[in-house]
Amino acid sequence: MNKRIVLLVVSLVLIISCTRTQSSGLKEESPVTANVSEERLIRIDKMLQQSIDSGWIAGAVGFIARDGKIVYDKSFGVNDIETKTPMRRDDIFRIASQTKAITSVAVMMLFEEGKFLLDDPISKYIPEFANPRVLDKFNEKDSTYITIQANREVTIRDLLTHTSGIDYAGIGSKNMRAIYAKSGVPGGFGSNKMVLGDKIRILGKLPLVHQPGERFTYGLNVDVLGYLVEVLSGESLDIFFHKHIFEQLGMNDTYFYVPSSKAQRLVKVSVEDKNHHLINDNVDFVNYPLVDGTYYSGGAGLSSTIKDYATFLQMLLNNGEYNGKRLLARHTVELMTTNQIGDLNLGRNKFGLGFEITTINGQAKLGISEGSFAWGGYFATTYWADPKERLVCLLFMQQSPLKHSEIQDKFRSLVYQAIND
Repeated sequence: MNKRIVLLVVSLVLIISCTRTQSSGLKEESPVTANVSEERLIRIDKMLQQSIDSGWIAGAVGFIARDGKIVYDKSFGVNDIETKTPMRRDDIFRIASQTKAITSVAVMMLFEEGKFLLDDPISKYIPEFANPRVLDKFNEKDSTYITIQANREVTIRDLLTHTSGIDYAGIGSKNMRAIYAKSGVPGGFGSNKMVLGDKIRILGKLPLVHQPGERFTYGLNVDVLGYLVEVLSGESLDIFFHKHIFEQLGMNDTYFYVPSSKAQRLVKVSVEDKNHHLINDNVDFVNYPLVDGTYYSGGAGLSSTIKDYATFLQMLLNNGEYNGKRLLARHTVELMTTNQIGDLNLGRNKFGLGFEITTINGQAKLGISEGSFAWGGYFATTYWADPKERLVCLLFMQQSPLKHSEIQDKFRSLVYQAIND
């Protein structure tokens, strides 16, 4: 009888311990406490430093947490090619399309409040999307076009999975880029001359590039969802993010527009000149985080630190909870990280509600576990979270284009070679 009581007590202690681990915040620990080899992590140092010494990148910050324990958080190189200012772990990066995951979480928080159903047509909440039409013929001379009727309305699920037929301004197909440009629809990022709702209502009246649900097309879907958050919540996307996500998680360095007191921490964007030497990219649009902006792009507008974004990912890995604050239910996180595009093609992997989802076929490439969820940003930031190995991993750089993108794959593979169990 005594043995049974002892076993029961031990079991309860283990359960409580696991629960505390899941809801507690990220903490720096020795790699060995998470069964990660400190010696093998040094290989990441060498790879990133070699990339800098070779002139491929100006600098980088790498981050790995396992079981909520930060086992790797290091900066390399410089955050400004001209001033040679050393990169710091708390430097602020333009995370661009990594904004999409945060907007998707905001959408699903409203879903949990019963504000909508995933298969509701978006026109129910943004009327300009009613009676959608699909591009049929396009005249390159004057950007005029002929359309056909869409088979059905675009749904909120279509937007979360990039299967709506909405394309991207700036980086999308040639014809749709021209149509969006003529109509004044931006590609995202930030501006002090526009507001989100005005541009999304214009977008709603423009043609789709294909029938809703027909295929995966990476586009302005999440910008539409950002406006949906504003419509359903009655708050600007900026206020909603800060009140309901950033303040709850302690993400104190994540902004659409970086305050002047933190402007010196914004990493400069580097680019290769004609001689393949890295220089600061001084085109106007890269400075959008420093303006007093009014456009809150749900698809690309945020800047953040690697620790802030790791906190956001850890919340998802904890099934929606972080430090005792629950943003989402476990079942909602499972819904978001489940294949939502069926047999539609996305290379080796699939797509959930806001994330690329690693499949068995995707796992075969670098060893990232099936079921991991991931994405990245235009300026060479990338992340993934691995529920099986209980990992949160990020690599932040600021370069566009990143001509040596193999750095990201090397980082991914080097994370897994350091696991010791």
